[in-house]
Amino acid sequence: MTEQLNITKIITVNADQAWAAISGIGGLDRWFPIIADCSVLGAGVGATRFLTLVDGGKITDRIEAIDHQQRSLRYNRIESPFPVQSYLGTVNISKVNDNSAKLSWTVEIDVQEEQREALVELIHRAITEGVDGLEKDLQQ
Repeated sequence: MTEQLNITKIITVNADQAWAAISGIGGLDRWFPIIADCSVLGAGVGATRFLTLVDGGKITDRIEAIDHQQRSLRYNRIESPFPVQSYLGTVNISKVNDNSAKLSWTVEIDVQEEQREALVELIHRAITEGVDGLEKDLQQ
């Protein structure tokens, strides 16, 4: 079953600054409480991002698309401890005014029905906390 989640928040950070952080691909260990370590191999489209969760779980993302004009990044989660068949994430940044931006993080997952509710809740909470962490990090 395919499920789509979208977390959208107006952050009090300049859109260019927010986009620079997102398009830099790394840094998720500073923003997401659930992530203990983040490293990146390569740069731009085709780069691979390796995440270690605080519980020791391993995640691998491949960067599929980066559109600097539209401030959009898409990644494919190719390894994950979560029970999903597929996981595609997209992050978009748009300017609200000189001091704030709209961040939209969309995840499309293919998950079995019996695990859907718990997994959707976990992913929604993790991304919400990560977006809050990104905002706090960039305001310092």
